[in-house]
Amino acid sequence: MKKYYVGFDIGGTKCAVSLGECEDGNIRVLAREETPTLRSPQETLQKVSAAVKRYQQQAPIVSAGISCGGPLDSRKGIIVRPPNLFGWEGFPIVEYIKEQFGLSAKLQNDANACAVAEWRFGAGRGVNNMVFLTFGTGLGSGLILDGRLYVGANDNAGEAGHIRLAKRGPIGYGKYGSFEGFCSGGGISRLAVEMAQRRRKMPACIENMGGVDHVTTKALCQAAKNGDPFAKAVLEKSGEMLGKGLSMIVDMLNPERIVIGGVFMRASALLIPSMRKQLEKEALQESLSVCEIVPAQLSENVGDIAALAIAEGVDAH
Repeated sequence: MKKYYVGFDIGGTKCAVSLGECEDGNIRVLAREETPTLRSPQETLQKVSAAVKRYQQQAPIVSAGISCGGPLDSRKGIIVRPPNLFGWEGFPIVEYIKEQFGLSAKLQNDANACAVAEWRFGAGRGVNNMVFLTFGTGLGSGLILDGRLYVGANDNAGEAGHIRLAKRGPIGYGKYGSFEGFCSGGGISRLAVEMAQRRRKMPACIENMGGVDHVTTKALCQAAKNGDPFAKAVLEKSGEMLGKGLSMIVDMLNPERIVIGGVFMRASALLIPSMRKQLEKEALQESLSVCEIVPAQLSENVGDIAALAIAEGVDAH
C-alpha cells in the first residue's frame, strides 16, 4: 500500500520540502522545492508553504518529517541551538507544522535522519545494529541499535566526531586531534596543510592548488587518484585515524554494519587499506569479524530521503 509523506530538510543555507511515496520498503521523491534559509524560521517556512499545501492536494499525506542540524529536542519537537541556524533558537517546529498544515510531525537531527534513511532504504537494509557516519563537512553519526534509533538522554548520542584520537592534529568539533579533525572534508584539507608545512619543500600538489590557503579535499583526492605521493600520504593518514575511531565503535557497540557517507563514498579505495590495517590492530577480532564497513548508497537526494524517512516513522530510544 502506498503512503505519502512530506519531508523538511533544514540546513544553514537552504530549506527544502519534498513529497515522498513509500511502498514495499522503497521510497521515491515525487516533488521537491527549496528556498534560502533565513534568520526567521517562520519566514523561511512560509516560503515553502504553498508547495506543502499543493502536496496535500496531490496526495493523502500521512505525516511530516524534519531533518535539521542539532542541538535539538526531538521529544518536544524543538530546534534548540544549531550553530548554523541563527535566529532559529528555541523554535517549536513540530508545533508550527501542526498548526500551519494540520500534519503530525517528527523531528530528528540530520545525522540521525540519514542513519534511518540508510537503514531503511540504503546500505543498512537487513540489519538490526548499524552505525552511520557522515564523513562530510563534519563527522556526524547516527546509531541504530536493536532495530531502533538510539538518541540518548538528550539527543546527543553518537557524537563520534568529538572523540579525541590524538594529542595533536587538525581541529574538528572544536578539539585538536578529534575524530572529525582527521575524518571530514574540512579536516582532511587541514591535515594536508599541517603535513605540508612540516616538510622542507612544499609538495607539488599543494602548489598546484595555489598554496596552503587553497587546499580542498576534493583536489587532494583527485591528486591521490592520479598517483601523487603526498596526497596519497594524507589520505593514508586519514584512513589510519578512521580505522582507529572505528575500532572504538566496533568494540563498544558491536554493530553488524557501519555505513559511511561523504568522502568515504568517493575515496574509499584510498582510505580502506590503512583503515583496515588499524582495525585489525585495534579492534576485538570477534566483533570485527561480524561487522561490515560499507559506503553509503543514498547520495544525490539523501537530505530529502532522510526527512521523509523520519516522517515514515521509526522507534527511538
